[in-house]
Amino acid sequence: MPTDQHLIRLELPSSFEMLDLVQILSDRLSSLAGLDEDTTHWVSVAVRESVINAVKHGNREDRSKHVTVEFTLAPRLKPARFTVEVLDEGEGFDYQEVDDPLAPENLMKSSGRGIFFMRNFMDDVAIARRPEGGMSVRLVKNLQ
Repeated sequence: MPTDQHLIRLELPSSFEMLDLVQILSDRLSSLAGLDEDTTHWVSVAVRESVINAVKHGNREDRSKHVTVEFTLAPRLKPARFTVEVLDEGEGFDYQEVDDPLAPENLMKSSGRGIFFMRNFMDDVAIARRPEGGMSVRLVKNLQ
């Protein structure tokens, strides 16, 4: 692990019980990073959606599987980036095949907006299959 950063790592069971803890930590770190109240809220929405997707779609709420959430502020002395990486242990998916939530046939669906929110509220989003299995969603907010 690089030493020129602040890192907090949570390993959670695949359930929604710990979602509030993740949100509180996201909000607190966003505030410490100097983000305003509105930006902190939207970062929190993106993080929350990512964790919900990991539990629900990635691990299919299998409590024997874990969701790992890593919060990083880097560099350590004067952070320029707030990064949140969410890892699951599921089968993975092709994120490019996710339905467009703005397409007329999808407007009334109650799900399918998580990745859309992440891409709109964060400065960079990287979604990838992990070599050991599962998915990685990396969310970056620049602190300029």
